[in-house]
Amino acid sequence: MKTLFKGKNILVTGGTGTVGRLLVEQVLKYEPAVVRILSRDESKQFDMQKELMDVRNVRFFIGDVRDKERLIHAMDGVDFVFHTAAMKHVIACEYNPFEALKTNLEGSKNVIEAALENGVRKVILTSTDKATNPCNTMGVSKLFAERLFTAANYYKGGHATAFASVRFGNIMGSRGSVVPLFKKQIENGGPVTVTDPEMTRFVITTQQSMDFVFRATQLAQGGEIFILKMPVICVRDLLDVMIDMFGPAACGRKGKIAVRIIGAQPGEKVYEELMTEEESTRAVELPDMFVLLPQIRDLFPREYKYPKQKKPTVDRFISHDVQPMTKPEIEKMIKSIYGL
Repeated sequence: MKTLFKGKNILVTGGTGTVGRLLVEQVLKYEPAVVRILSRDESKQFDMQKELMDVRNVRFFIGDVRDKERLIHAMDGVDFVFHTAAMKHVIACEYNPFEALKTNLEGSKNVIEAALENGVRKVILTSTDKATNPCNTMGVSKLFAERLFTAANYYKGGHATAFASVRFGNIMGSRGSVVPLFKKQIENGGPVTVTDPEMTRFVITTQQSMDFVFRATQLAQGGEIFILKMPVICVRDLLDVMIDMFGPAACGRKGKIAVRIIGAQPGEKVYEELMTEEESTRAVELPDMFVLLPQIRDLFPREYKYPKQKKPTVDRFISHDVQPMTKPEIEKMIKSIYGL
């Protein structure tokens, strides 16, 4: 990665959010010339500035991806853009669909056009498993953003910019994941609120998510969607492990934490998908990921080649089809999140 990013100018949209912040922290290790952090949250920027006050090659930009003019100025001289700014919460998007479209679609369009105007080398969109066969507003908007990023590679004309997307599942321990919520509810003595204990979810650690994004950035030729082969967790098993780990300190002995089933929330699935049957027909498989190639291949005349590629060994990638993590594996993961 050092050869890719050393001495380069990098912009992270949504750079104070969970994924954006992780990207900033990780990319700084590879000696970039500058990392620009664009976000509309002044308070988060203030906190992040204090934490990075000794880092000389970081710049903070207040701005919104809905504002194309701001993006054009922010991308001046930039080599790589990681587009993480988005409305990501399913329920918030269900209740505010017009706002979700403004940020996730119009914002992505603005990022594309600003990147072309500035001659950016590569632009990577961070997407979600909810974009696969979507059943909610957030998923639909992120799927459309993926399509925009693929289409940008033939919309760009003579520009050399390459646009690609990455899809991954739940980053365990991040803001918005169930892990910190369950932990807080258990430590407060319960009850723990669970939508459906039989739900299965693709999960990924923070380090795995960053390694994946950077590897996709290396491989991207333009138009692809990269999908990491992620493990699966069953919510019931996660809950059992966390009650065993944190329950005794809260109530003195195991088994006394109440669990309350609240039912699936608007737009939630019982299982998650990362690759559909249709998508598998135009995918290639690498040892650690799938790569979805564009549907409109006549507009992409070059041949896509990646190390150790082969035809997919599965015709879809769905969490219910994957053997979930064992409880000891889940416990090890939780311990790694909290440094136990």
